[in-house]
Amino acid sequence: MPGAGRRHPDPAPPPDRRSTLPRWMRLPLAVAAGVVMGLGQAPYDLWICGLAGLVAAFWLFRVSPRGGLAAGTGWAFGLGYFGFSMGWIVEPFLVDAAETGWMAPFGLIGLAGGLALFWGLAFWGAARARRYAPAALVLSWTAAELARGYVLTGFPWANVSYLWLPTPVMQWAALVGPYGLTALTLALAALLAEALPPAPRARAGLAGGALGAVLLAVGWALLPPLQALDGRPVVRLIQPNAPQDQKWDPDMVPVFFNRQVEYTEAPPAEGQEPPTLILWSETALPMLLHNAGDALGLISHVAGAAQVVVGIQREEMGRWHNSLVLMDAEGDLAQVYDKHHLVPFGEYMPAAGLFARWNIAGLAARAEGGYSAGPGPELLDLGPLGSALPLICYEAVFPQDVHRAPARPEMLMQLTNDAWFGQFSGPYQHLAQARIRAIEQGLPMLRSANTGVSAVIDGAGRVLASLPLGEAGFLDAPLPPPLRMTPYARTGDLPVFLLILLGAGCAVFTAWKGRARKPH
Repeated sequence: MPGAGRRHPDPAPPPDRRSTLPRWMRLPLAVAAGVVMGLGQAPYDLWICGLAGLVAAFWLFRVSPRGGLAAGTGWAFGLGYFGFSMGWIVEPFLVDAAETGWMAPFGLIGLAGGLALFWGLAFWGAARARRYAPAALVLSWTAAELARGYVLTGFPWANVSYLWLPTPVMQWAALVGPYGLTALTLALAALLAEALPPAPRARAGLAGGALGAVLLAVGWALLPPLQALDGRPVVRLIQPNAPQDQKWDPDMVPVFFNRQVEYTEAPPAEGQEPPTLILWSETALPMLLHNAGDALGLISHVAGAAQVVVGIQREEMGRWHNSLVLMDAEGDLAQVYDKHHLVPFGEYMPAAGLFARWNIAGLAARAEGGYSAGPGPELLDLGPLGSALPLICYEAVFPQDVHRAPARPEMLMQLTNDAWFGQFSGPYQHLAQARIRAIEQGLPMLRSANTGVSAVIDGAGRVLASLPLGEAGFLDAPLPPPLRMTPYARTGDLPVFLLILLGAGCAVFTAWKGRARKPH
């Protein structure tokens, strides 16, 4: 037969997608890429840098050998990202530098390195998928971020999706929540990384461009117009600006208290309605609730017909709580709320007996042994204003805490003391997360912060009025109405969790099918 015995040339091997990048350079480059991604967080808000850092992470993963080096790449990237974006974590240790300053570097390295373990594990698991490794990394990284928000009480600070806050893309959080937007962001970065050398894939780049355009276009479409605020009730936010190292100083306590009373009593601006609701910040009163009768009576007196919410501590049967109280228009104590999501190593110490051997206690706790947690989310009944979901400081970091509200309120309300976070990145990142909670729920957020930034935020996450960081004063502004209930407010994180389970099931099935095809 013609051609019998001829040998056909072997098909060309697939292009080598590994890089000649020296092994010793990979981890330093991963750390540097993490720092670049950190520029996407507040106060820098350079979202393009945040996205570029993510693309670099996927590229480094793509060109890395599988196994331990892939895990190391993910961990090093997380170390750079968390170490840079959360540099504010040293500030609480420096409030009393002589006593706790020595712990600052350990706190930063421990936090950044610990959170980076989630990402290192995601990279390691995705590397085992081989052919489908980039898609696997999108799912495993999303799962790592979800786990970071829940495991060991959770710490979802600087979530991947938050880089979009300066853009309309952040409005996707109203549809799919922060973790759903994280998955879309990671998919975009993975596609863009596939279009880079070595062995670039043009189709992946085009798909990435299309996905980016969809994210932006839908984000613009989801962005609600500004609401008309004529005739809306006025709220007043009190910002005393008490530095943390002076907040409990006996000589300064009367100064800060009188300042807040003065701001509460101040008449409204000419032509403006008096406030119907006044908010003081977290732990605004220096005494315990059972000793605060005279102070609360004075506050209620100068507030007139306005309802007042005040941050305070209370003790009950030997247990201390970080709380707030609501005084109604008649001056009666109408409701008490106890913070339920406490800050580990701040308001309480895990394994307190172990750390007590080294005389280490919670930095923000005012009682020996720390605070006790309240029963869970509750609503404040504000009468004609509707109901409010109170969030004390750290509680506004957690989407799931807001989602667990007993019913949909008319507003979110955060009382916080950001003096712990210093004067640079921490307070702005905390404000950013308050804005994102408002977007997720389509609800206005009232935020009273001791040192700032106090703000009135609408249901689209826009800051309508604010007091600058590090200034004392008060702010009167109309209360924005709630928007329609968002899809994320209905579903929470369940769809993302199911997506991850589906992806894991597909991975297991693909692996089983591949083994079944191998000759025995």
